[in-house]
Amino acid sequence: MREPLPITLEQLSDRYDVFLVDQFGVLRDDTGPYEGAIEALSRLATAGKMIVILSNSGRNGEYNSERLVKLGFAADSFDFFVTSGDVAYEVLSSPGSTLVRGSTCLTISSGGDRNLADRLGLVSMDHASEAQLIIISGSESERVAMDDYREMLRPAAEKHIPCVCTNPDIHKLHNGATLAGAGSIARLYEALGGTVTWFGKPHPEIYEHAVRIAGINDRRRVVCVGDSIEHDILGAKRSGFDSALVRTGILAENTDEQLAHLFNSVRADATFIMPAFRNLET
Repeated sequence: MREPLPITLEQLSDRYDVFLVDQFGVLRDDTGPYEGAIEALSRLATAGKMIVILSNSGRNGEYNSERLVKLGFAADSFDFFVTSGDVAYEVLSSPGSTLVRGSTCLTISSGGDRNLADRLGLVSMDHASEAQLIIISGSESERVAMDDYREMLRPAAEKHIPCVCTNPDIHKLHNGATLAGAGSIARLYEALGGTVTWFGKPHPEIYEHAVRIAGINDRRRVVCVGDSIEHDILGAKRSGFDSALVRTGILAENTDEQLAHLFNSVRADATFIMPAFRNLET
């Protein structure tokens, strides 16, 4: 695989007009913004760059936008906030969808989030055996063991109940530790024999959604910035975008050798690499 070139955010700004920026691991962690990220995002916006926050969040873009602003990011420092939850809603609520309003649903999430089920007019249930659809939008692996998730989902998998994963992230950040994310729970469901439909990075629908709402015509002028090789870098490559891997987030502690192994195993190389999403003087 081609070794990514070191680059600064200022140099990226000189090369590209559109930035598709990951949220968790690039702009913030589970406690708040990374040092310099607020200023860096505002400076890109002031320079006239189009900025789309592209997030594997099962919650909608409006919720995420408001949360980002509450953390101190300027509301005018990004143009759009695209989430995998929004893309899932768009697809599942389309005229061609076979999903029926009023169907029963079990949502695996964090913080009791049932936003997608509510928007789709589904009836939320507490047990997998009662569900006609499983939605996996988040993980609480800091308090729920994976074996518990396995037993929770086994009745649905045995009945071949379809599952939708609106957050493919295999890992998540929690209090400085890397834990199993919603994507790991969805993989577990597949291992039990269930079928999963995936929405979010690295799958193409979220990128095509961003292209459409942002009016992107020339993909050569777009760069994707992320902290995950499996999601951000692979997704960018599949969709024909250049990419920049930041050394914050889930791979912050990985050595260069470990990164090289990941690039090879995922079969996706980043165009560039940089220490963090911030300006040189911050």
